[in-house]
Amino acid sequence: MHPVHLFIAFLLAFGTSGYCSAGPLHAQCKVEWYFGISCKVVYESLVSQIKKWRTMAGCTMGGQRCLYKLQSASVHFITAKHTNPIDRSVDDINFRLVSHLFFTYCHVSAMSVSETWYAIKDHGTNYCNLYNLLEGSGLTEARGYREVTSDFLCTQRSSANCTIY
Repeated sequence: MHPVHLFIAFLLAFGTSGYCSAGPLHAQCKVEWYFGISCKVVYESLVSQIKKWRTMAGCTMGGQRCLYKLQSASVHFITAKHTNPIDRSVDDINFRLVSHLFFTYCHVSAMSVSETWYAIKDHGTNYCNLYNLLEGSGLTEARGYREVTSDFLCTQRSSANCTIY
């Protein structure tokens, strides 16, 4: 076997096993949220919060609760961007909202992905991009609130400190 092929086979077999068990191979986060309220209320709360945190004002005391930019919004889908106030890196954010039980319950699939192609670890930043919007809008206190995610779905979720990121 050619040495280059042998090296690639070795990396694939052994070199990435630590990364695969630790989570995604790119800095990103996928979260599922469930609410006992309508998707209309969830939608209005998220869009309002994104607009509220569009300037640097939310970051004057530290943290990254600022520089969100709404890209598009409909009752079923919201897209936005978040710019890191320190290094100006950008993350793409989207929310998919699905109503259940005669529009009284809402299931949200959320995703945040670093635009920086080489970003592998992010200290939980992509998780915090999503969670901060939810907490800032008050949705973490909503009836029936439940979150489903993991370190496998969210880069470094268990070590995330959303007061910083």
